[in-house]
Amino acid sequence: MFGAFATGVTVLTCGGPKPHGMTANAFSSVSLDPPLVLACVDRAAVMHGSLLDTEYFGISVLAADQEAVARHFADRLRPLGPAQFDSVDWAPGERTGVPLIAGALAAFECRRWRGYDGGDHTIFVGRLLSASRRDAEPPAPRDALVFHDGRFRELRPEPTQVPL
Repeated sequence: MFGAFATGVTVLTCGGPKPHGMTANAFSSVSLDPPLVLACVDRAAVMHGSLLDTEYFGISVLAADQEAVARHFADRLRPLGPAQFDSVDWAPGERTGVPLIAGALAAFECRRWRGYDGGDHTIFVGRLLSASRRDAEPPAPRDALVFHDGRFRELRPEPTQVPL
């Protein structure tokens, strides 16, 4: 039922001595003043404990050509800790040092602001500390990776119509 709603695909990350990453599609902006975003995380997920143990987290919005990255951070059998980042191109955030996925369409660094009960999930709200958008950089804008009906898909803009 919920699969009928297409969502963007992100990687949620925490840094520090026990860095962790998780593919997430429950992400949204909340407020412009103050600038707030949210991510919903299952209480049984390793990321849930990681977010409770850290002050900062990052969110990388994936491009269509980053499906392998999304699958990597969704794989429950991947190594944990720093080793899970060994096969992924990433860089530390300038403000917080949290891992941010290289080549992502956008990246956000956040300070954990609040957590709210969301049934079997916690709704983590973060105050935005930095934001960067990479799809406008050369060579050309890139398409977004989306998740719909249980599958990864590309979000492609409509071709430009040239009037006759």
